Amino acid sequence: MHRIHVVRAWTRILRGYAPSLSIEITTRCPLSCPGCYAYQPEHLDGVPLTSLADRTGPALVEGILELVDRQRPLIVHIVGGEPLVRYRELDVLLPQLADRGVRVEVVTSAVRRIPPAWAHIEDLTVVVSIDGLQPEHDVRRKPATYERILANIEGHRIIVHCTVTSQMTRRDGYLTEFVRTWSERPEVKSIRISFFTPQVGESCEEILSPAMRRKAVAELDAIRRRFPKLLANRGMLDAYLEPPRDPSECVFARVTRCLSADLETRVTPCQFGGKPDCANCGCVASIGLHALGRHRLPGGIRVGRIFDASLRVGETARALRTRGQG
Repeated sequence: MHRIHVVRAWTRILRGYAPSLSIEITTRCPLSCPGCYAYQPEHLDGVPLTSLADRTGPALVEGILELVDRQRPLIVHIVGGEPLVRYRELDVLLPQLADRGVRVEVVTSAVRRIPPAWAHIEDLTVVVSIDGLQPEHDVRRKPATYERILANIEGHRIIVHCTVTSQMTRRDGYLTEFVRTWSERPEVKSIRISFFTPQVGESCEEILSPAMRRKAVAELDAIRRRFPKLLANRGMLDAYLEPPRDPSECVFARVTRCLSADLETRVTPCQFGGKPDCANCGCVASIGLHALGRHRLPGGIRVGRIFDASLRVGETARALRTRGQG
C-alpha cells in the first residue's frame, strides 16, 4: 500500500499538482500554547490569523471540497486554530473527502470529544498534539489536559505528536518516559516527534541549542527499538541533525500547498509561514521526507534527484495547463 501511495504522489507531481494540501480550517482556538507558530505575527507576513474571514457551515465545507477537486491532493492536513471548533462541519466534510479517495489528517489538541463516527471513516487519521509529560503539558495546554485527552480519544486509534522543546531536554530520560507513557496506551498507534522550529532571529525558551538537539537525537536512537510505536528510523535521526538548509531543499514545503482559514491566503514557504529558521527545523513531516530524499537507490542515485527532475516536469505541465485554460 505504501508503494501505491508513492506512485500516486509521483504521478501528481509529474502532472503539476501538489500531492499534499494543508488547510487552517479555523482561526479560533480555546488554548494559548507557548510557542504556537499559527498566532505569531510572522505567520502570515504581519497579518494576524484572527483577522481573516473565518468560513463556517456549508460555505466552509463547499469551499474545501472545491479546493480538493481543483488541486487533486492525495492527502489533506486539517490544522488550525483548533479543528474541533469546526467539528460540525467536519462531520459533513470528512465522509465526502473519503468518498473522493483523499487521505485526511486532522491535527488537534483533543480539547473536546472526537466524534465516535470518525473512528469508522476510511483513510482518516487523528493526530493529537501533546506537549510533554502531564505536569508540563497540563500547564501549557490547559484546558486540553491529559485527563480530558484520555476521555476524548476513547474509542479511537490516534497518532500522538510531541514537539520537543529545550525544557524537555534538561531532564535525563524525559523523552523515554514520554514515549513509554503513550506507547502503553491502546488508543495510540504511533508516536511522532518534532523539534521546536523557530523563526529566523527568534529568541524564546522553547528553542533547542545544538547540544540539546544532539542529546534528544541520541535518546531517541537509544530507545527506538524498544518502542515500536515511535517513528524514528536511522535516516530520520540523521536528518534531525542535518535538516533542509532552506525551503528550496525541503521536500515537504515543495509538495504541500498551505492555505489559511479564508481558503485564499497562502501560508508560505511552508506551514510555519514567515521566515522559518530551516537550519533549526524539526518538523517531523519535513524531516521524514528529507530523509527519504537523501536515500540512495541501487546504483547510488539519491531519491531527491529523481524528485527534483519530476518537479521540473510538473512545473512545465502546470504552466502548459494554465496557458491552455487562459
